Amino acid sequence: MNGFAPYGRYHHQINLSGFGETSQRRLLQARVLVAGAGGLGCAALQYLAATGVGTIGIADDDVVRLSNLHRQVLYTVRDIGSGKAESAARWLRQLNPEIDIHVHAVRLTVRNIIEIIRPYDIILDGTDNLGSKYMINDACILAGKPFVFAAISQFEGQVAVFNHLRDGIETANYRDVFPFQSTNENETPCNETGVLGVLPGIIGALQCNETIKVITGVGKPLVNSLLTYNALTNQVHEFSIQARKENRLPVPRNISEFMCTNYDQPCATQAQEQFELHAGEFSSLINRELITVIDVREPYAGHSPADFQHIRIPYRQLQEKLGAITGDTVVTFCEHGIISLQAARLLKDALGDEKRIYSLNKGISHWNMSYRNTKP
Repeated sequence: MNGFAPYGRYHHQINLSGFGETSQRRLLQARVLVAGAGGLGCAALQYLAATGVGTIGIADDDVVRLSNLHRQVLYTVRDIGSGKAESAARWLRQLNPEIDIHVHAVRLTVRNIIEIIRPYDIILDGTDNLGSKYMINDACILAGKPFVFAAISQFEGQVAVFNHLRDGIETANYRDVFPFQSTNENETPCNETGVLGVLPGIIGALQCNETIKVITGVGKPLVNSLLTYNALTNQVHEFSIQARKENRLPVPRNISEFMCTNYDQPCATQAQEQFELHAGEFSSLINRELITVIDVREPYAGHSPADFQHIRIPYRQLQEKLGAITGDTVVTFCEHGIISLQAARLLKDALGDEKRIYSLNKGISHWNMSYRNTKP
């Protein structure tokens, strides 16, 4: 291989202690599919190609727009109107003509994703909507593929490695963080909420790093862990995730069932609905003396509301601080109602029927708007 020449393309990687030619050969033999060639995908694709991943697939049916260019750095104004997958592939072939680039200029759906991911070893998630993340997660479980996940919003990002089997031991998947796809639009695309242009570059590079670790076996990948990064404070947190059998229940049992699942319009589940507390119901409860309201966000995430008594226990600390939770009713909240739903499930498992446990539906941001609109 040309890259193994003394001063070749991969010389500085091969010289790394603990990396060497063995790891480089594993990269050159690896096949990685990047689902989505947006901000995350653009960053990950550049380094996957540069580092020598031998076969890279790009799945995206979108076109380049002017508003993409502040964060999707594989494209220029000349690419506006062109397909993202094709444009990215052209750039990557110039960066590294020694590797194979495959273009899948289609939208991933339940009808095509199993066949598309079949030849790849690892699936890297560059999508920006919940439905796609659940679909990719479930497809990877059925196909036995590791899933390198990421999500970004405004100034924050998350990274994890899901469904990575090690020594035959089942590891966490996306549903172990968010068991059920919400029927509410708790997560909105970056064109609505905004995103700092450099953030997907940072998070996408972290995804590439995790992919390299999974391929080569060098280092410790984020298996059974979720890493969060805040671009405003440079705070990085990592908390553990457990693989739970009950969280596999919503996963389709086979490919036929998977192909009949509608990830665009998820159905509400009884298990989810039992925890959800709507804004109006929450307003009527907060003046009760026997209620404990818990902000499960990280300390740096959002301002604490002054309208009602509450305590802040970040989600990752809940298990060790159960003793601080008093009262006969507990309500958890976060910004958009996603992490708080998982927190409510955790508390239910830990406390059983001892307390009534709820999650504030759609989060504190939605409640703030509703409260201001209804406050006398």
